[in-house]
Order: sequence, then C-alpha cells, then structure tokens
Amino acid sequence: MIAVWQIQDAKNKLSEVITRALMQGPQVITKHGEKAVVVISYTDYEKLRKSQGKLSEFFSTSPLAGMDLDLKRNRSLPRKNIHL
Repeated sequence: MIAVWQIQDAKNKLSEVITRALMQGPQVITKHGEKAVVVISYTDYEKLRKSQGKLSEFFSTSPLAGMDLDLKRNRSLPRKNIHL
C-alpha cells in the first residue's frame, strides 16, 4: 500500500519518507490536500525511465504500421445553424 504524507510531515520526517520509499515503495506527498508528488527509489525511477520507448519506435512497431491510411484533413466549412 502506498503511504500518503502531508507536506509538513514529509518535511519533518524526510529521512523516514526516503527510507520507506527504498524499503516499501512509492510515497505520495500532498499539498493543500491534493496529491502533489511521489518519492520513489532511484532504482524504481531508472526502471520507469528505461521502460519508456521512443515515440518513433512505438509507431514503427504498431499493428497499424504500413497500413495505407487517408490522413487528409477535411477543409470544408463548419455546418450552419449549430448553436453550442
């Protein structure tokens, strides 16, 4: 379970927040009652970074790669009498 800390508690117990991030996993810090940041171990950070591929690699390995798609933009004017 992810621990949640109020920012003032996290500031006062930064060493404990870091230790728990290393031993137990991500620690969420809130600011004004809203989730603001997550403290994670450097090892977990590296795993996240390495798991992100390049966008060009994603598109080249997509099941749609090589398909002939019509990507022309419809340049007709908007419909008349539409009230939003």
